[in-house]
Amino acid sequence: MPTTNARQLPKAQESLADYVNRQREALGLTRIALAERAGIHKQSLGKIERGQTQTLNRRTLSSLSKALEVPMDYLDAVVRGQAGELGPSLKFCPQCWQAGTAPDPIWTDARSQFCFMCGTGLQDACGACGEPLHSLTFRFCPHCGQPYKQVSQPDAP
Repeated sequence: MPTTNARQLPKAQESLADYVNRQREALGLTRIALAERAGIHKQSLGKIERGQTQTLNRRTLSSLSKALEVPMDYLDAVVRGQAGELGPSLKFCPQCWQAGTAPDPIWTDARSQFCFMCGTGLQDACGACGEPLHSLTFRFCPHCGQPYKQVSQPDAP
């Protein structure tokens, strides 16, 4: 189950330039390698990392977040200057949750890591693409189209 780690979380008051630079260095990438990975011009990435670019269009935001291996929400929060306001992700139990229903309130507690009913680890991201959960209204991830809850196949006789 992919989850985000502390390295990926933006720090309070961290600028877009500092955040992108920190994530790039943590991945061991050069500016050129990151630009190629994100599909953006190396001069555009240079402007971002020097603080000359403060906003990103949706395409750049999406491709850069994938290249940096961080949730798009984190990069978007840094762009909007709200990095310190990121809270815990929405979570659900892959065993107990019924698609389309609200998560149990205890699952959304920041300290909760396991389901209190069955003991299964709570999931806070899509199991297929790793994007953080935004809503449990639907069964499928809006980013990759895969179901949040994997259907287990019955054992063959």
